[in-house]
Amino acid sequence: MLRIHFTAADLSRTRVSDGADPLWETVLSLHRLRDRRPEPALAAVRENAGLRSTALRLLLPLVPARGYFPDFLTPPAAAAGVEHGLEALMSTPRRRLRAELARLARRNTLPEWTLGLAEGRASVLRGLARCLRDYHHRALGPAWPRVARRAEADRSLRLHALWQGGAEAMLRTYGPDMRWRAPVLEVAYPIERELRLEGRGLLLVPSYFCRTPVALADESLPPVLVYPATGLAPSSRELGPLMGHTRAAILRALAGTCTTTELALRAGVSLSTASEHAAVLRGAGLILSTRQRNTVHHALTPLGSALLRSD
Repeated sequence: MLRIHFTAADLSRTRVSDGADPLWETVLSLHRLRDRRPEPALAAVRENAGLRSTALRLLLPLVPARGYFPDFLTPPAAAAGVEHGLEALMSTPRRRLRAELARLARRNTLPEWTLGLAEGRASVLRGLARCLRDYHHRALGPAWPRVARRAEADRSLRLHALWQGGAEAMLRTYGPDMRWRAPVLEVAYPIERELRLEGRGLLLVPSYFCRTPVALADESLPPVLVYPATGLAPSSRELGPLMGHTRAAILRALAGTCTTTELALRAGVSLSTASEHAAVLRGAGLILSTRQRNTVHHALTPLGSALLRSD
């Protein structure tokens, strides 16, 4: 169990990331490559032997199937884009590289090339950045729209709760792996750990490839909690069934997150009709539906928003 302790100042500084973080998704996708059930979003990796034999040969030892991986692989600068993140990675202080790799080596055998990484050799850091860039673009590039849609849909749900009821209301929307028991957020975690935010706030990052919540190991770094983004991120190939005035009215009624009952009232239709059309919109990738206890909440995906803008 990870227990994250909040103060009033922490609640005021808690926020949701602007979208999917490219380096967190890159690193966490390396876990998914080891899953017994193939992840469809990683089809490009499984089909590309050249990629498996080059970038993965260097990256996989740094990201074991379970447990700790170095924090320097996921710098906060990556929120602005993969290149910003890689620049930050290549600027990691030598002392931090050495400490984090030593921690990784306690339970894992590291290849010889990581000695140069621990020494902060510029050529080795550039090589690592090159592998991460290559893997990110070639493996995740084809699936990035799907990754971004799911993260954005989850973000819209959390922000709606934040705007309506504040940070505590938003923290109550997570579960069952993240339970808010004021002033502590209890997170399902493989080890017992206490994290005191001490006025720094918390950055919450929804992730497509995350399966269980994960936090940075170094508590001196800005606090981050990455968690599985809620719901499915379907493709846009099923837009054909969306013809019709009623369904268009349902879509237009989703100016913000709402329940099925609220959706029916806004569109002027029965509850069963709203539920039926919401299912079609969800299947076409235009809305995301999330169950919170006995209530289903609906929100537009970026694809749905784009369709409304064009309309």
